[in-house]
Amino acid sequence: MKRWLSAMGCMVLLLGGCTAQSEPKPAKPPAQERPPQPPAEEKEKETFPLTGLPAKGNVHQRVVGVMVNNHPKARPQSGLSKADIVYEVLAEGDITRFLALYQSEQPERVGPVRSARDYYIDLSEGYNAIYVCHGWSPEAKARLEQGETDYLNGLFYDGTLFKRVSFRKAPHNSYITFANIEKGAEQNGYAWTDDVAPLPFRADKPSGEKAGTVRITYSHRSYAQVEYRYAPERHGYYRYSGGEQTVDYDTRDPVVAQNVMIIAARHQVIDSHGRRDVDLTSGGQGYLLQNGIIQPIEWKNVDGRLLPYRDGAPVGFVPGKTWINIVPELAIVQWR
Repeated sequence: MKRWLSAMGCMVLLLGGCTAQSEPKPAKPPAQERPPQPPAEEKEKETFPLTGLPAKGNVHQRVVGVMVNNHPKARPQSGLSKADIVYEVLAEGDITRFLALYQSEQPERVGPVRSARDYYIDLSEGYNAIYVCHGWSPEAKARLEQGETDYLNGLFYDGTLFKRVSFRKAPHNSYITFANIEKGAEQNGYAWTDDVAPLPFRADKPSGEKAGTVRITYSHRSYAQVEYRYAPERHGYYRYSGGEQTVDYDTRDPVVAQNVMIIAARHQVIDSHGRRDVDLTSGGQGYLLQNGIIQPIEWKNVDGRLLPYRDGAPVGFVPGKTWINIVPELAIVQWR
């Protein structure tokens, strides 16, 4: 009996072995290497919208546009070296005036502050800037009083937000600090932050004719002659008026522009005071200076901003500061 049970047990084992051989378990697949993972994308570095330079401050700072006096008795001015963009346009006679646009940097003070003209308001509105002036023309007064744009006028804040300096005589002695601009914005309920649309910037190198020095002759008088001289070590241009370098009165820092755009627009004297109308909408011809190179361009008004084009395609700015000179004709521009 025991032999029989033993035999039966062996048969069961044999049968079990046969079953295991007839239905083998699937082999464990060989370990596969994990496909290489792409490197984690770096967070896009923030840049300032009007300079294209790495941001070290608030990229959502609202643009502030200040009318800056350029009469010979107002030079040297305060705050121009920190402006992201400066427009230089004729006011009356052969004297130009500046609209300095600030976003990435804020100087301690700006001035001397001068009166508004309507075409400077147009340029300021292209950047939704808080417009700062001291005085106004009849056309500018009508537009500002209608609430067309946020503004601070020294006529109403003389001695409070705007201060008169003792080392200059009126009308060349009105100054404002950035702290007071912010204070005035708060008092009037103006927004101090904004989503500023960026300018177009280029990644390639400019090509064209070399130009180390470019002169703009607004008149035969020396004080009305402007020069830009290329400084390779700064990758930009120093600015001169009447042969004297444009520097900051307070810090002595020189004005350096990585982009200089010179464009021709129709000018027309409109009253007995010599005030002008300047056509900023029709577009036209001009020059763009970058990296010691000058190239002919066309300019267009795009949503209030005057931008360079070539063969119908936009031309980007190089990262840095930009000065834009608006002239009656390109014949007054020479270079070497």
